[in-house]
Amino acid sequence: MRPLSILSSTLAVTVLLTSCSSGTDGSDRAVTPGVTADAVVIGTHQPLTGAASPGFRHVSTGARAVFDYINDNGGIHGRRIEYQVQDDAFDPAQTQEATRSLIDDQEIFAMLGGLGTPTHEAVIEELNEAGVPDLFVSSGALAWDQPEVYPHSYGFQVDYTREAKIQGQYIAENFPGDRVGLLYQNDDVGPSSHAGIEQYLTEEIVAWESYDPGVPELAGQVEELKRSGAEVAVCHCIPAFLALAVLEATAIGYTPQWVAPSFGGDVAVATGLIEEYAQGTAAENVPPEAFLDGLIITAFLPMAAQREDPWTEFFLEIHERYNEGTPFTDTTVYGMVQAVLFAQVLMEAGPDLTRESLLGTLNSHEWTGPGLVPFNATEDDHSGYAGVMVVQHHAGEEPEILQEPMVTDSDGGEVLPFELDRPSPDEVSLFGGAGG
Repeated sequence: MRPLSILSSTLAVTVLLTSCSSGTDGSDRAVTPGVTADAVVIGTHQPLTGAASPGFRHVSTGARAVFDYINDNGGIHGRRIEYQVQDDAFDPAQTQEATRSLIDDQEIFAMLGGLGTPTHEAVIEELNEAGVPDLFVSSGALAWDQPEVYPHSYGFQVDYTREAKIQGQYIAENFPGDRVGLLYQNDDVGPSSHAGIEQYLTEEIVAWESYDPGVPELAGQVEELKRSGAEVAVCHCIPAFLALAVLEATAIGYTPQWVAPSFGGDVAVATGLIEEYAQGTAAENVPPEAFLDGLIITAFLPMAAQREDPWTEFFLEIHERYNEGTPFTDTTVYGMVQAVLFAQVLMEAGPDLTRESLLGTLNSHEWTGPGLVPFNATEDDHSGYAGVMVVQHHAGEEPEILQEPMVTDSDGGEVLPFELDRPSPDEVSLFGGAGG
């Protein structure tokens, strides 16, 4: 890849801009919250502290790095992107306070990537009633794909049902006859994931164990998985609980084939947590990277360890410039992709920006970029990414691709291969354009 400074000049001129505005003079634009002649203000709620923080606090650092990069290259249509991040500690009550502050005090133009199912469910009605574009929610819940109820809200990551469905198909084909145990978070993750995986695995499932994300304890659940004889353990867990589960299993001599989803399989994050949790235990002398060696993961984005992927290479260059001293993880990439997708939509919406023109642009284009599978965003489909690939982690190496990207729906449709024509970073315009 060419140096970032050279790439910047190329990106600025690669795409024809389309204006989708309902007005053209300054007075029309002045009434759009969060939009001025030289800035667009967007916001998000993130768990910068609290139980979910170790796994997800770098979503916003990834997004901010991309926005800093865009701003340093002149912004979009003459406007800087002002990215306001509010900490909600993964607490719905705090999410409500944070969102009201973003709407009333910061006067945001749009919400981007609000993180968490229970947290975002607490504010989705308020955002839609206020007419705030609620883009690319950081959760695999099906709630964000209800355009008839929440016309301003759009999903981002592959939903829990589709992802688990593809996991089930892969396990059924590659571990025939093996007993399967499920460990899952006791919110929407559980029933949504079950609805997918049980389309391919029924009698094979011998254990269903849930956990509360507010209670960092899994000894009993892992004991039950071992007692059930599960040879494959599917952990529909966030990274903190994947780390706990693997440590607990090792402590009792339980060695199943672990399978993790995209939202929990950030190996760099989980490895760091394993090292932390192992302190003062018999496991502290074991190299932390050894615990996740062989982990099977599903993913819809390029992974931080896939250093030959052009988008990973591009993101790493941005990360090293703007996030010096912080880890480069799959969670970082997740936030970066959200920022890239938002920038693409903003570029196409043109200089005469309104909330209506933003959503109209989002609904009327096919969006390709870093993602490995199609991204669904139309007037009738707000589901986001439509599938995953299957990889296996090998410590110190690039992930091994076990199954190329597959797509499906969240109902009873087939799991099908899909080859996406992904543009390179050189072919995607992220900044520049006529002034607002």
